[in-house]
Amino acid sequence: MTAVPARTAAAAALAAGLVQTASFAPTEAWWAQIAALALLFAVVARATPRMAAVCGALFGWSWLASGLWWLYISMHQFGGIPSVAAALAVGLLAAFLCGYYALALGLTARWIAPGRTRLLAFVPAWLLAELARATWFSGFPWIASGYAHTVGPLAGWAPWIGVYGITALGALMAAGLVLLRDKAWKVAAPALLLPLAGALLPQDFTTSTGHLAVSLVQPSIPQDQKFDAARFAANLDTLARLVEASKGRVVITPESVVPLPLAELDRATLERLARPERPVLLGTFLGNMDEGFVNSVVALGADYHYGKHHLLPFGEFIPPGFGWFVRSMNIPLDDQARGDHQRSWSLAGQRLRPLICYEDLFGEDFVQSAVGPQAATVFVNVSNLAWFGTLMVQDQHLQFSQMRALEFQRPVVRSTNTGATAAIDHRGHVTARLPASERGVLEAAVDGRSGSTPYARWLATLGLWPLWAIALLALIGLRKTAQ
Repeated sequence: MTAVPARTAAAAALAAGLVQTASFAPTEAWWAQIAALALLFAVVARATPRMAAVCGALFGWSWLASGLWWLYISMHQFGGIPSVAAALAVGLLAAFLCGYYALALGLTARWIAPGRTRLLAFVPAWLLAELARATWFSGFPWIASGYAHTVGPLAGWAPWIGVYGITALGALMAAGLVLLRDKAWKVAAPALLLPLAGALLPQDFTTSTGHLAVSLVQPSIPQDQKFDAARFAANLDTLARLVEASKGRVVITPESVVPLPLAELDRATLERLARPERPVLLGTFLGNMDEGFVNSVVALGADYHYGKHHLLPFGEFIPPGFGWFVRSMNIPLDDQARGDHQRSWSLAGQRLRPLICYEDLFGEDFVQSAVGPQAATVFVNVSNLAWFGTLMVQDQHLQFSQMRALEFQRPVVRSTNTGATAAIDHRGHVTARLPASERGVLEAAVDGRSGSTPYARWLATLGLWPLWAIALLALIGLRKTAQ
């Protein structure tokens, strides 16, 4: 087979990146993720190292720019950045992130000559690129490849190897499809069949700890009104009415639903929100000007609070040298302090572990809450995605919560400002959800779970290092084989 012409390869890589984006929620087209990567691998299988790097960059840029386009809304509509500059910023972020994939494919093509071994080597190389994006520079693994597989045959691997292990298996299937096209049956068959074996693996690692009735509040306050001082009283009244109408054993409110430090909340409103018959988990800020403010949830009516630990670059902490950019968007409380503990909250025979906004992308950060005798039985995500509109971003974030439910076999409940407010069972199924931008309370009953999955146990002990090691050793071994 001859190399694909450069222009054809570049166009195919750009198109494949768009298909990769389309494989994520809300479509749940898991097969499209494998097909997209197979197309990319096919066009770089016999490419020069330089062309392989270019195609990796084009694929990554197309995928991430189209998958993260909603950042434009936060910068332009709410941050006041001119439209051209906001679009350029999204493009530059995608350009930076796609560098991981350019390096992975370009270096692999440089080290290993064209052929079957190179195709197989793209699998660990792709895993290394995804791990690097997930961990370096504080990590930004939004729509990592494995998240497309919260449904489909690869989902059965989640409690065993997690999202990045699934990422590798998806890449292996992609390589298998290219090998199948080339009639390399003996190599293609294992590459395609091994990942499918996940459907046959044992799946029951946790047991029920009973049901908990939860009230998930979705106040649907437009982002441009959320921090408007003239709207504070009306917004707090809306929140209080929703809390008063709630019926669950616990009421959970979204991230920063009270968009000012708790100490500044007037006593009358605080007393109205604190329900004597049930505790309320309130999204607010703790701290002061000297020590910094912490994005937090506070249990009104109970002695508990949790502060966000994994902060969002540009939105919650300012990377060195980017103060001018963040200041230009006038983001309130834009340089925050980190929370100081990770403990769960014991309530009604359950242990609830809060996660604030995109913290639930980093299972390796909070895996200690999924193992041991004091492990959480329910994960609670509170978010405010009103910064980014409703199209794609809400469904993508919901899909990440589904993956955490699959990996740790814990239910996940989500309370958000404008969506996706939902309840997810320990199998990753969405059992209840409020429509986007609809004001209301989602009343749900969740089944708490105890016990630990294999993935949780090895991740808690070793972190992601086994995946790094396996990928590096596989790449080294394949290079030696090719020599």
